[in-house]
Amino acid sequence: MSSAKFDARLDTVPLSPGVYLMKDASGSVIYVGKAKKLRNRLRSYFGGGQITHPKVAAMVSHVADFEYVVVGSETEALLLESNLIKRYMPQYNILLRDDKAYPYVCVTLNEEYPRVFKAFRPDEKARAAGARYYGPYMGGDLYNTMKAIEQIFPLKRCSKVFPRDIGKDRPCLNYHIGKCMAPCSGNVSGEEYRKMIFDIVAFFEGRYDGIKLELQKQMEQASEELDFERAAVIRDRLAALDAITKNQRVFQKIERDVDAIGIYAQAGETCVRKLELRSGRIVGSSTYFMKGDLPSVSELVTSFITQYYPGCGNIPPIVLVPKLDEEEDVGLLSEFLSGEAGRKVRVYTPERGEMHDLLKMASVNAQEMMVRRILRGGGAQADPAAGMRILERILNVPENSLHRAESYDISNLGNDDICSGMVVFKDGRADKKSYRLFKMKTVQTQDDFASMRETLTRRFAHDGSDGFEYPDIILVDGGKGQLSAVASVVRSLETDRDIRLVGMVKNSRHRTAGVVLEDGTEIMLEKNEPSDDDVVLLRFLSAVQNEVHRFAITYQKKLSKKRNIRYKLENITGIGPAKRKVLLQALGTVKAVEDADLETLSGIKGISDKDAKMIYDYFHQDEEED
Repeated sequence: MSSAKFDARLDTVPLSPGVYLMKDASGSVIYVGKAKKLRNRLRSYFGGGQITHPKVAAMVSHVADFEYVVVGSETEALLLESNLIKRYMPQYNILLRDDKAYPYVCVTLNEEYPRVFKAFRPDEKARAAGARYYGPYMGGDLYNTMKAIEQIFPLKRCSKVFPRDIGKDRPCLNYHIGKCMAPCSGNVSGEEYRKMIFDIVAFFEGRYDGIKLELQKQMEQASEELDFERAAVIRDRLAALDAITKNQRVFQKIERDVDAIGIYAQAGETCVRKLELRSGRIVGSSTYFMKGDLPSVSELVTSFITQYYPGCGNIPPIVLVPKLDEEEDVGLLSEFLSGEAGRKVRVYTPERGEMHDLLKMASVNAQEMMVRRILRGGGAQADPAAGMRILERILNVPENSLHRAESYDISNLGNDDICSGMVVFKDGRADKKSYRLFKMKTVQTQDDFASMRETLTRRFAHDGSDGFEYPDIILVDGGKGQLSAVASVVRSLETDRDIRLVGMVKNSRHRTAGVVLEDGTEIMLEKNEPSDDDVVLLRFLSAVQNEVHRFAITYQKKLSKKRNIRYKLENITGIGPAKRKVLLQALGTVKAVEDADLETLSGIKGISDKDAKMIYDYFHQDEEED
């Protein structure tokens, strides 16, 4: 598409807020956007200037026509953009997709006797009728949540349908042991049962204090009535509730309801993680994935908020977001959410304090969810071995010939704590029991090539007879230089197995971008419009690189910590290895030694009064100088 084609039309576009629709040659809408000044925004696409972002360049290359709608304000433009995106689902817009791999909990408040059950995805008709969905949850988290509900609330667990089945059977054992209200008996009204269900809703929303006070009141009443059996049941429910609240991260200074939105992009996909803080406690989260790398923080956050919150029954008064590219978008989103909630909602980026810590936690969670997804090879339906099959085609080797992949990474702190880690992936899945760590024995100075040579030499001293199997392929973290260094060692081995070597190339942002083969051929996977195979392989390689780096650097930090502890005690005059061992056996940690008083130190068998004085003075010399 040439910019000249639209020059005349651009002159007639007004400098007003509005929404524009990009269309391809078939007339399909491929992108919907909003603008404060329509003409300026459209000229940025068609004015002949350089477009730096690959996604935008790919979209513009397919534009054959455009339309626009002028509105009265930026807020109206935001609302119209949101509606048009939902209507047309344009391929170049950021489209919200919840992670179908993780289930939800559904509470059917639209029914007379509501149910609480596991749901694999929200039913929009049920949600519109009043049902509430909480999640998505990890598998283990959902199990623990449902188990907690059963322990705290007398919820029915049978398959009976109410009010249809009321009075048809006698109450089951759960009623007699205090774990069910038994609405089937006909003695529990719909209103009474719904009151208990609303307590479950309060539980999901983190409003534990009211539930706790009500249970305490019921327990005291049962005790006064000498119904000790019922009081014991309620006591157990209180204990279960206390166990949950004890393990939750608490933000002491944040008493209001807050949502924090964290984002992280990698391997052709972006993760959005929303944490829900209620009354100072993190009580829930939602995870969503969006196709494509992060185009701009403003665009992504705006897309998420305008797609997620409309129709949401519980919009908090504060929503924390990462710093946006466009400052005016903060006010625009605040106005949008205020209109949806029917009250004031503030959207902003905190710079310090517990709000800042909460937002940072959301970002870290987004990264963790992305790493988890990449390690699984994508969503629940993804084939974890797909990356290995693609590598087979690239290397032109027989199908199903590559199963075990290994990768290595060197980590050090200058000339100290030089070590390496080896990770193993079998048919695309991380095989953690096969991971290995190496602390350098011959390399004394920082030299990654020499460290890699020692690592490989020691690793391949194992021929498989001891369970240390040979790999089918080694994925080298680096380009041609690193690949050649690994090849010089691997190709010198006397083995019947043909071990394949592939280098993993990174871009300027230090993220996986492609592969390099032994013959020097580079295959870039980052493209304007990557194929499905490119994205799958990119995810697999990113998983390997992230995992081997994490594994090696964790070991290096552990070595560094040990070295610092050892040095701290070694600096004390007259305290040798034997006495250091005695101190640590008696007190457990160096911190405990540091905090101990003279009497405690003198009382340790093997430590004299003179030793105790030397130790105490060493850790308290600053106080003496003061």
